[in-house]
Amino acid sequence: MDLKLPITIVDEFSDDEVRATGVLDLASGDIYDVKHQDYDVATEGLPAEREDYEFSCGILSNGSKEVEFRVEVNAVTGRYSVTPSELLELKGRAAKLFSAPPGR
Repeated sequence: MDLKLPITIVDEFSDDEVRATGVLDLASGDIYDVKHQDYDVATEGLPAEREDYEFSCGILSNGSKEVEFRVEVNAVTGRYSVTPSELLELKGRAAKLFSAPPGR
């Protein structure tokens, strides 16, 4: 099954954050097509390389309902992904999110 979902990615820092969009492959946990908003990776570097970087998380949305999950960032390759254990838990939470009627 080929199931890819649009997500929001938030890279958290000590005093601020950088948001991005991407596509999560629920089969592999890989995140593709990451596009940062108001942040130029070419000139500023990967957010995870900053000294004040703390962590990254992903957000799946269905209407006003959201599911938040941990995102791993490989600072060497610049790839975003979800660990296998986090992905397993996320699949159950995503199924509940998308089977419920959209919130207002």
